This record gives sequence, structure tokens and C-alpha cells, in this order.
Amino acid sequence: MKRYLAPLLAAALFASAGEFPITVPALPPAQPFGPEFSDLDGTATGKWWEKPRPTDRQAWQLQHIHDRDRRDAVAFALYTHDAGVLKLTAQLAPLLPDEPREVILELRDANGAWETVGTSPVLYPGWSAHFRVDDWDSERSADYRVSLGDVSSFSGHIRPDPVDQDEIVVAVLSCNSNGDRGDRANIVRHLLHHDPDLLFFAGDQSYDHRHHTAAWLAWGWQFRNIIRDRPTITIPDDHDVGQGNIWGAGGKKASSPAGSDGGYYYPVEYVNMVERCQTWHLPDAFDPTPILRGIGVYYTRLRVGEVDFAILEDRKFKTGPAGTIPPMGPRPDHINDPDYDRSAVNLPGLKLLGDRQLAFLDEWVRDWEGAKIKAALSQTAFAGAVHLHGRRGNRLLADLDSNAWPQAGRDAALRRLRQARAAHLAGDQHLTVAIQHGIESWRDGPFALTGPAIVNNYYIRRWQPLEGTAGANHDPDSALPWTGDYEDGLGNKITMLSYTNPGEGDNGKADGFGIARFVKSTGDIAFEFWPRLSKPGSPANQVPGWPIRLNVADNDGRQATGLLRVDVPDDFGERPVIAVTDKSSGELLYVRRTSVGPQHLPVFSEGPFAVEIGRDRPTVEISDE
Repeated sequence: MKRYLAPLLAAALFASAGEFPITVPALPPAQPFGPEFSDLDGTATGKWWEKPRPTDRQAWQLQHIHDRDRRDAVAFALYTHDAGVLKLTAQLAPLLPDEPREVILELRDANGAWETVGTSPVLYPGWSAHFRVDDWDSERSADYRVSLGDVSSFSGHIRPDPVDQDEIVVAVLSCNSNGDRGDRANIVRHLLHHDPDLLFFAGDQSYDHRHHTAAWLAWGWQFRNIIRDRPTITIPDDHDVGQGNIWGAGGKKASSPAGSDGGYYYPVEYVNMVERCQTWHLPDAFDPTPILRGIGVYYTRLRVGEVDFAILEDRKFKTGPAGTIPPMGPRPDHINDPDYDRSAVNLPGLKLLGDRQLAFLDEWVRDWEGAKIKAALSQTAFAGAVHLHGRRGNRLLADLDSNAWPQAGRDAALRRLRQARAAHLAGDQHLTVAIQHGIESWRDGPFALTGPAIVNNYYIRRWQPLEGTAGANHDPDSALPWTGDYEDGLGNKITMLSYTNPGEGDNGKADGFGIARFVKSTGDIAFEFWPRLSKPGSPANQVPGWPIRLNVADNDGRQATGLLRVDVPDDFGERPVIAVTDKSSGELLYVRRTSVGPQHLPVFSEGPFAVEIGRDRPTVEISDE
């Protein structure tokens, strides 16, 4: 039985083949990414303190690099803990030659004294330090402090796993536009009011392509007062690694930052630096084997309060459109021809999540240790729930940057989420929507919330069907005109439940953050949208169409054709895990927790069926009646 693989050495986790992150010497190498990219991350490399001060266009970097008070050299920290392992990243500003190159992690003991639990070298490029504490007690509540000698320190609080809470709250954020360099104080105040148990930043924490360290420090400074005391997931998207779009293609070299032929354009060392700084603190990767050219991976799971989150890398293995499908629009990833052949872009062999991540989901679906509810997190949506891109007149039929393409890969991912009745949370699209996916038919798949941009002054999008009419089965009680059943531009079935276009009412640019609430006792889920400029905590600021309410069971909308009577024994506890497989097709229908005693399990064909049961994963086959 496959288990989660042991991690690589911490310092090498995101290293390229033959190259490892290095401890920062007093005079760090001037060109860590090679002479071809001598100015890449230039404000934070080499003798950064001697470089010319940034131009007016880059003056924001003064605050986060050149003029930073050395007492803030330890800028912020990120942590998660799962399965008895605490992982924490301390992010530093670039260091001066006479400053220490080692960071200390301390925890406050029961008597209020600080106890050293680890030291870590500062890694370069990227200026990060990383800590792993094994045998972590998930019920422990602890203050922590990360210190750079007597120069600087940053403190926060490690929360216990909220297993005793009935409601688990997740905040969903992405797209932190560099068109607004100001603070995020109102969003942070609003987040603190909701007091989320988990923060999920879905990508584009940085829009400064060639200057990740400066932009990453700016992001951390904006959100340090909310990330310091709760588990936080940060996953990089295309702009974080310096590309306009990204189809990772398993790690091959892209021909340009546009990336449409697939792969990564900037050096492996830069990509690994970005991923190390943003994701090292996540639980160990399911399979840490690097992809092509030594680029690391981080796809994994994180359990918070018995909600089990699959963290996906939906860009890393995805096929690039240029050269693989016929051009059908102004650029390789855009389709405008309403008469195009959909099968021409849904070719055999195209990848979305890739074989490795599908294998991860197959294992995750069956493994319910420490879980009562499951959900999936990724960078972008599994649907093309956008019509207007960038400006009102720019209508696209299909955007291949979304996970709506390739269609077969999208369906393969959604079938696995449906098997676990897992909702999906994502960002990237600069438009808040709540939908239910259709796979074989409308409304038979999982629900999804795509959160808004944190600041939406960059590439605004809108949901606005060309016909200007409601979809089939429109909810007559909806406050919004364009809800109901639709096909996206690639033919994927979606049911639009709610959306918030920019410029409607007092919402301005429709930016802010999303909230997902999971109630374990009932299985109820709520999706919310909170505008950036709204007053923290005021229900009146929940704009028309929100919240959307559903139940975990709704994430599998297939209509049963029969019921399978099974007598569930009590050998495996009060809430064992049960799996049902259609023997005729070999398809796993679902895995879920159930109750003991007589059960009537839905099935969708004549069978025959295999039923397996176990305490936390199905391991023993039992017979149906």
C-alpha cells in the first residue's frame, strides 16, 4: 500500500540537479542565476546595498530592500503542521555583510521562557531559513520566535489543530496586484474578524516577474499580522515565477516568458527559489521526485480541524497549447472562432494534472485518516467561467490558461474530487464565481468557489453570456440575471450559481477575498465573497448573490439508479470509511465515511459491485445483499 514518501533533505528540496541552495556568505555571489540573467532578482542579489537606488517606477523596492530597518530583517514567517510534523519558513530581507547567516527558532515554554528548538542557515538566493520539528503535538498551543542573532526577530503563535471546532473557516485569496503598493490593512482587519482557521493564497502573490524577493517581502509585510498566527498555504502561480501564463509541461524549457509552448522560461534556480520561499513550509510532498531539469514539486495534503485539503499544482504538468493544437485565435491560448472543432483541442495525450498528481488524488480519495470532510485547492478553476477579459469589448470564447482545458484532463480531475465529495477552492481568474461542475451531465459534479483578486486593477474579467439570458434551470429567486446551466467555450458543463462582476453596486472592482465554511456535524458548506473596501464583519456588505449554501453530499450530483443494501459492522469504529466500486467497469464510484448498521448505498448501474470498509481507509471487502 502506497504511503506518502519521505522528504528530501530540507535544503535540497527545491534544488536543481547538481545545484543546491547555498548558505549565504558575507559577499553573496553576484550572478546566482548566471550571466544570461545577471539582473534577475537584482535588487536582492550580489552587493545589493551598493547598487543604484531604484528608479521612480521601482521606488517601492526602497521600503522592502534598500531602506528596511534592520530590526525588520526577519520580515515574516509561515507555518503548517500535519501528522506530527511542524514546518516553518522564516523569510529574511537581504542581509548586510556583517549580519549573521543563521536563524534561531524558539518556542515559549510553560514558564514563559524561550527555549531554542532549532537553528537553520539562511539560504541564497531567496534569503529564507527553514525549520522542521518532528513529533509535534497537534494539540499544542505555542508562541514562537525566529531570530537573526540580536539584529532582528519575528514572533507569532502556533495554533493547535482545531479538531474540537464544528465549523472550519478557510479564507481564499489570490492576485495581489502590483498596481497598488499600499497596505492591505482593511483586508487584514476583515480577515481577523472572520478569524479563519486556514489562509489559502492561491497564487500571484507577486506580479514583479523578475524581482520575486522584493515583491514577496512586500506581500509578507502587507499580510504579516494575519499569517503570523495561523496555518497559511501559499502556492506560486505564473506571475510569481516571472511568466504571463504557464503550462509547466513537466519542467521543460519555455521559449519565452509567454510560456505558451509549455515549460518554464527563467532558470531552474529562480523557479526553485520561488517555490522554496513560498511552499517549503507545506507538509512534505506526496512524491518529492523533481521533474525535468531538477525543478521541485510540492503537491501534498494538509489536514486542519479534520478537513483534509489536497493541495494541487495545476500548472506544473500541464501541456502547452502552442504547437500541440491548431491556432484558433489571436494567440495560442485564446479561441474566438464559434465554429471551431472542440475535439481538435481535446487530443489524446494532453496533460492537465499529470499522471503523478492523478495517482496522488487516487491515494488521497481512499485515505481518510484524520479526515471527516475533503476539499481540493489549486491555482485556477476547472471551468471557463469568464466571458470578457481585460476590457468590456474583449470577448473570448475559450481561454486555455484555465483548467477548463484540456477537457479530458479536467474531467479526470473532477471525477476524483467527486469520488471524495470534495469541494474545490481556487483563485487566478480575477472574478468571484460559485459554480457546480457537470461531467457527464449538468450538476453531477463537485461545487467550486473561485475567489476574487485581492486588488483587481489588473486584467478585470466579467461573466456576461453573449445572449444576455439566464441559463436553463435558472433559480428564479436569484438576485443575479445570468445563473443556471451553461456550457463554457470548451463545451464543459457548468451551473452558474453566483458571480460578482466589477462595477456593480458599491462593489467597485469586485476585489477582496472569499470565505469557505465547512460544518462537520452536518456537512454544510457556505461560500462567501467579501469586497476589499467593505466594512469588516458587516453582513450588509455580502453583495447580491452571496452566500451560496450547499452540503458535502451535493458534491456528487449523480442520480442513483438503485440502492445497494449493506450491513456495516462495528469492527471499524462508529464512522468507518466505505468504498464502492463498479466491477463491470472497474470504476471507483466513491469513498466516504458512513455509519454502522444497515446502509442503502447509491449506485449508478446494474453492477455487480465491490464494497470495501475500514477504519480510515477501505481495506476489507464485505458483501452486499
